[in-house]
Amino acid sequence: MPDNPQSMTSKPAVPAGRRVYAIGDVHGRLDLLHALACAIEEDNRAARSARSTVIMLGDLIDRGPHSRAVVDYVLDWQLRREMRIISGNHEEMLLSCMTNPAVLVHFLRYGGTETLESYGIDPASLDITDFEGVRQALLHAIPGRHKAFVESFENMVEVGDYLFVHAGIAPDQPLKKQKTSDLRWIREPFLSHQSPHSHVVVHGHTITREVQLRANRIGIDTGAYRHGRLTALVLEGSERRFLQARDEAEAIYVVRMSESEVSGGL
Repeated sequence: MPDNPQSMTSKPAVPAGRRVYAIGDVHGRLDLLHALACAIEEDNRAARSARSTVIMLGDLIDRGPHSRAVVDYVLDWQLRREMRIISGNHEEMLLSCMTNPAVLVHFLRYGGTETLESYGIDPASLDITDFEGVRQALLHAIPGRHKAFVESFENMVEVGDYLFVHAGIAPDQPLKKQKTSDLRWIREPFLSHQSPHSHVVVHGHTITREVQLRANRIGIDTGAYRHGRLTALVLEGSERRFLQARDEAEAIYVVRMSESEVSGGL
């Protein structure tokens, strides 16, 4: 059993004077991220004074069309506000294939082609069976500043009764014994686990059209690249609410939802 399991009889909270905005998987959707970031800053200005932190849950890149622009955007945004960024499995694949060409087959299959294109590499011009050649093209195209930035991403962030990770945690294992592979890749048995963890786990990685609001976890990967929805969970005290940028009918707009308005259904 994890250390100090969070009691489900008391509502989880972040410390007094704190406000947290946790953003799900962006996957190269700069348009949605820009709309959501503007909404977050507007929300923060309108709210009472508090130390506010943006926590990005990883997978900034791949699948969507603007991975490079997303990295540039977040690099600039973090200069203007407090931010923590968690590494996702797609960041892991990007960094791994820079040193291990064999990883490229997985990287390209699961959205890496779009990332190459965003960095000015035409996949059609490459022999994708020549992994070393593709690796060299990637190393040449990605700025050192971007590589160092992605390497700086964290594995987990703890704030009050909440734990922020990319994919989830291994149930019944204390935080200090969690494997990086689980933090970035796990689905089961985490998703179906119903007992309390040490914290309420806020995660992305597993796409659902609606927010997954459970007693022991909150899933906010609402499919930016698949469903056109990028979600932020807002935490203040014991309050939970949501901001969501949506791409519908060729228009980007933001909706605001209370906890009671979120279905949480599978």
